[in-house]
Amino acid sequence: MRGNVFNHRGTESTEETRSGKKKRMRAGSRRTSRLTQILTPLFSFPLCALYASAVHSFSTIPKATQLRIPGPTPLPDAVREATGQQMINHRGPEFATLLAETVAGMRTILQTTHDVLLLSCSGSGGMEAAVINLCSPGDAVVAAHAGVFGERFAAIAEAYGIAVHHVTAPDGHAVDPAQVADALVTHPRAKTVLLTHNESSTGVTHDLAAITAVAHRHGAIIAADCITSTAALDVPLDAWGVDVAVSASQKAWMAPPGLAMVAVGPRAWQRSMTATLPRFYFDFQRARDAQEKGQTPSTPALPTLTGLHRALQMLVAEGLPAIIARHHAAAEACRADIGDLAEYGLRLFADPTHASDTVTAVALPDGFDGARLLARLRDAHGVILAGGLGQLAGRIIRIGHLGNVTAADMAVVGDALRAVLRES
Repeated sequence: MRGNVFNHRGTESTEETRSGKKKRMRAGSRRTSRLTQILTPLFSFPLCALYASAVHSFSTIPKATQLRIPGPTPLPDAVREATGQQMINHRGPEFATLLAETVAGMRTILQTTHDVLLLSCSGSGGMEAAVINLCSPGDAVVAAHAGVFGERFAAIAEAYGIAVHHVTAPDGHAVDPAQVADALVTHPRAKTVLLTHNESSTGVTHDLAAITAVAHRHGAIIAADCITSTAALDVPLDAWGVDVAVSASQKAWMAPPGLAMVAVGPRAWQRSMTATLPRFYFDFQRARDAQEKGQTPSTPALPTLTGLHRALQMLVAEGLPAIIARHHAAAEACRADIGDLAEYGLRLFADPTHASDTVTAVALPDGFDGARLLARLRDAHGVILAGGLGQLAGRIIRIGHLGNVTAADMAVVGDALRAVLRES
């Protein structure tokens, strides 16, 4: 019966039925072909991009983003363009020129005439390199710290079996140089001091010059994590006598992540000649020998290096006094805005006498939903800030003002904070 419903012309010939089917198939094919002609251009790349752009214009994601975390930092357009250059032979003359010019620019900003080694790794890799090139099994060090990244420096030494004597300060405060001196007297075997100069987890800048002088008076050398201070603050390595200073490309240098830069002074070179901790990839001597030939020991992070090279051209052209003044102005603008938001329970976390000019930590009132604040700033205003780390998670937020930044950028951050807090 069901067959009769669909084939009520049961008396028609088989040929007539087949003929009708062919006609309908040809008509359907013509319609399909025409539809294909209409739709195919819509899936070409330019129109797809146009479609995506149109959809994005109605998105809730803001078009302009203020990435204001302690790193990585926003890249200037010229640096972004430089990172997209075609690869070159890292054993050829073009690379030798690129490397030499980059190191020369680094020396200018770091205010040093000594070696600056480029290692393809994160800043933490540079910190590990400092430990293993300065220490031997059975050694002791004094680690001065008051935050997550200073603790990391100490943890690296402990991982290699080094005895670590800790000198600490309360959250938001700087280490007292006198306490470092006391530790070196109490532990005379400790001949190396580890210090994170600018503690970005709390927004505090320690007195690197004073602690370096203390170390030298007690026959010790100093290895300093200067990852969030160099190229932003005044860090005259040679004038202060800093033996090893570690930095990283993605901070105030305005380049992508991927390179650690390690400045090594004469006392550190002398120590490295007798240090016996195992090392290979992070061996200072191998890095220096390669750089003297215009090379690196292994394949370098080329896009980061070309970006850093362009960023250094910009930084050297701006000049250190202007760089330092720009960062101070941005920090002052940020701190002023937080002061104006005291009615919402926000306050500056760091001791004002040691407040960092690259990172501001903001204490939140008890019970305040910091995660929601950060999410609202991101989603509604395109302002991306950082939360607290370690024991300060949920208790503070952190605002980065280093690298490609001005006081005007901090005004945008301040306006966004006011708007979100008023909504609460």
